[in-house]
Amino acid sequence: MSTDARADLADFYAQLDQWVDAHFDEEIRFLQAMVQVPTDTPPGNNAPHAQRTAELVQAFGWQVEAHAVPDAEVKAYGLQSLTNLIVRRRFGQGGRVVALNAHGDVVPPGEGWTHNPYGGEIEDGKLYGRAAAVSKSDFATFSFALRALEALSAEHPEAGIHGGVELHFTYDEEFGGELGPGWLLKQGLTKPDLLIAAGFSYEVVTAHNGCLQMEVTVHGQMAHAAIPHTGIDALQGTVKILNALYALNTDYQRITSQVPGIKHPYLNVGRIEGGTNTNVVPGKVVFKLDRRMIPEEDPVTVEADIRRVITEAAASFPGIKVDIKRLLLAHSLKPLPGNAPLVTALQKHGEAVFGEPIPTSGTPLYTDVRLYCAQGIPAVIYGAGPRTVFESNAKRADEHLVLEDLRRATKVVARTLWDILS
Repeated sequence: MSTDARADLADFYAQLDQWVDAHFDEEIRFLQAMVQVPTDTPPGNNAPHAQRTAELVQAFGWQVEAHAVPDAEVKAYGLQSLTNLIVRRRFGQGGRVVALNAHGDVVPPGEGWTHNPYGGEIEDGKLYGRAAAVSKSDFATFSFALRALEALSAEHPEAGIHGGVELHFTYDEEFGGELGPGWLLKQGLTKPDLLIAAGFSYEVVTAHNGCLQMEVTVHGQMAHAAIPHTGIDALQGTVKILNALYALNTDYQRITSQVPGIKHPYLNVGRIEGGTNTNVVPGKVVFKLDRRMIPEEDPVTVEADIRRVITEAAASFPGIKVDIKRLLLAHSLKPLPGNAPLVTALQKHGEAVFGEPIPTSGTPLYTDVRLYCAQGIPAVIYGAGPRTVFESNAKRADEHLVLEDLRRATKVVARTLWDILS
């Protein structure tokens, strides 16, 4: 590249940055509006947020496609309403299409908040609210990066921007993504060439864990607590099973992933309920487990092993019976070779804007990005946020986003889009 060409690029990057700075107060208000419409999942009544988002982006002069998932599918899935949005913007003929995906659904706020979880309050340079970091922040990052790109390409038609950008705002990441990106892809509504999905600012994530979720029902026989020998205690049987499952975590710690940022498999039992009253031997207990799978593991083998451990433990407690139901099987994300242009651009601009190297990494989370890669679409995870999920308080009280991370991530994404489409 000639010296003049490099100078032109540097000038374009500077102009993109200036546009983001000039519109940053507007971007903050946009994010506040995102946070102020609840999307607690469950119960999963997320169509109102999609409607509000559509209103806001239409004010930018964009057409919005609202794709409502049929009620029967939504209800069967355990949700109340779900509408996914697509915005498509074209820049000249030919070129690649880059999709930017962020999800609006989020777990309920829970207890312990010192700020209104739906307030979008700002204090000490941080914006507080449920999903402020994961991932309504990137509704703002991606929208305003696209606006900056449009503004500059209109001002400099000689720059030769070609291709397209799509915004995918979806509402099914918490339940696995099948009715979010999975539904859009299966319906043939989109097939981008590249994808950037919501993430954090200080690393480019190219791989993530898989996840197996199961529901186990332990059947015993109720009896009066005064004559317990006439019943079969489902809770005691459950304890046998839980001890066997938790013992697996010791073995899992000996299995190490070769992907930076991912350590080892882990099993968690996140919900348990059962029994009818204090003076009654429990006749039924239901618990739900979550098994995180590192990219090197085979999901079929993992599920078979979990079922074997449960069945063998149940057999050691006479009289109980178990039903095992798979709730979710999310495959891990493994890098596709075609993601190199995204990785290169995000790292280059991340280092320039944040003033430090931006490494590639894996994450122990699982995301719906895997659904794009399963369709052969190279993808990376990058957006506005801190170095770790823990720092953002995501899924905990007082979730927040450092606004300077939002500003800088928006610049990084805008510059990256300029590189990919120019």
